[in-house]
Amino acid sequence: MAEIVPFPRTPHPSRSPRPQNGPEPLWRHLLGDQLRRRRHEREETLTETADKAGVSPQYLSEIERGLKEPSSEMIAAVAGALDTTLIELASSVADELRMASVPASAAVSVGARGALALAA
Repeated sequence: MAEIVPFPRTPHPSRSPRPQNGPEPLWRHLLGDQLRRRRHEREETLTETADKAGVSPQYLSEIERGLKEPSSEMIAAVAGALDTTLIELASSVADELRMASVPASAAVSVGARGALALAA
């Protein structure tokens, strides 16, 4: 039987800055942050959004805290409940992941089409 190797826990991106050359934030953490921000912008409770998405408030809370790795169907359901699309949500998360992966010494700008540009 294979030996289980512990995976180093990555600090939550919104709670601590990424150390230089440190691990990249996990997709599920950035997704959760994005969903929580969008829900707060709409001034909705967990229960209201969860009911619209057809999930339990507890499950939505776990997604928002980066504790669950939801299926694409679940992500699409929550995105729909927040009046956004899966592609808009995924693009926003990918943009955040790109920005988190850029070395601190590089200047970052996001163009009108959402493309990441680095200054030399």
